[in-house]
Amino acid sequence: MKRFSGVDLLRELCLAFGPSGYEEQAARLILEQITGAYDDCRTDKMGNIIAHIGGGGEGYAPDSPKKIMISAHMDEVGFMINDITEEGFLKFLCVGGIDPRVMPSRGVVLGNEDKRVKGIIGSKAIHLQSPEERKKIVKADKLYIDIGARDKEEAQKYINLGDFGVFDSDFVLFGSGDRFVKCKAIDDRLGCAVLIEVMRRLKDTGKRLPFDLYFCFTVREETGYSGAGTAANTLCPDFSVVVEATAVADLAGVPEAARVAKLGEGGAVSYADKGTIYDRELSEFALEVARENNIKAQVKQYVSGSNDAAHIQRSGRGVRTLALSAPARYIHSPSAVAALSDIAAMEELIFAMLSSWKF
Repeated sequence: MKRFSGVDLLRELCLAFGPSGYEEQAARLILEQITGAYDDCRTDKMGNIIAHIGGGGEGYAPDSPKKIMISAHMDEVGFMINDITEEGFLKFLCVGGIDPRVMPSRGVVLGNEDKRVKGIIGSKAIHLQSPEERKKIVKADKLYIDIGARDKEEAQKYINLGDFGVFDSDFVLFGSGDRFVKCKAIDDRLGCAVLIEVMRRLKDTGKRLPFDLYFCFTVREETGYSGAGTAANTLCPDFSVVVEATAVADLAGVPEAARVAKLGEGGAVSYADKGTIYDRELSEFALEVARENNIKAQVKQYVSGSNDAAHIQRSGRGVRTLALSAPARYIHSPSAVAALSDIAAMEELIFAMLSSWKF
């Protein structure tokens, strides 16, 4: 079972500050990492990075080339400050879908381009709760962030309304042979890492494929897919491959059919989710290439979630779309977990698919 070689890259990506709508730090890091691996690159008005690798060789039609868009989103779930109490505590809105049960007592990093400050998401201690309060899940609007400020005036020296925040998390390798990784932003910085590694491999081979490739690192997936939709409408691709992380429940007590996918069994190929029915030929092609090249892959068993594909597929006159996702436990938390072998398998599968593309 091959281990993902880009662990240091993945660490940098996951630790970058990049909530939806404020992806600049993650974007700068990605631009540094892909330098020299494209023919041309631009950042559009939304903030998407679009890196183009032109086609060539036998079968390439320069006047009307086929276009393949391969995308992963840069943003992560987070928080936006919307009030400061007289006592100096911060009230916030969730940016993206975060289960309120994972928030109390978690560390966060808040700020803007000028300054960053750490804090803790707080709630009333269980010792002080009534029996009825203990039975209820505390909603996000009842939580607050404690940055250690004495009062509102001191808090305003560090935080402005509208500032963003993300979970404060360590990047940890664990399990036998350090085969698992734990961090925030696994969704979808692992997809970004895969795209970067595929771009580097294409550069190293020097081979031109018979189609134009557009590697898109998109914004705002967690809040409605607006980045990917804009990029797709700009590019008008013929095909799209969305590289994602998918929430799984390969846990004790969960029925097999409801587990979605399993860590360690390769990338999950989707036939459908709650936003998209995928191009069946492309899904079958991905599984076929995996079998022929002895690359681990699996079928996503449960129709759940959605991703950028929902807007890409519907863009322009329509786009034939495939989703390939790494299984991940506990996503949208500071402790999401993925298997390095699954990330490596996705890189191998995408490279093999591009090398044998038959559409």
